[in-house]
Amino acid sequence: MIVRIVHMEFHPEKKPAFLALFEQHKADIAAQPGCRDLKLVQHEERTTSISTVSTWDSQEHLDAYRKSTLFAQVWPATKALFSAAPTAESRTVLWAS
Repeated sequence: MIVRIVHMEFHPEKKPAFLALFEQHKADIAAQPGCRDLKLVQHEERTTSISTVSTWDSQEHLDAYRKSTLFAQVWPATKALFSAAPTAESRTVLWAS
């Protein structure tokens, strides 16, 4: 099981558009095969700093999502709203409750 964390910075005036985009697609993303959990979190002080935290059964499941039509639709629309390049990291889950 892996956790994927994608950190994103948005232009303040474009943050509402991102939140609407996420709202529109979150159920479909969470329903992807192998997706166990999906969270959207915001930095407490820098409110234009937002991250997705998703948990996947395997790297193969995450890779399949990243090759999907859904990802091809959502990611370019999201990237257009960034104020800085995103960063992403994957972590292997060693223990979870």
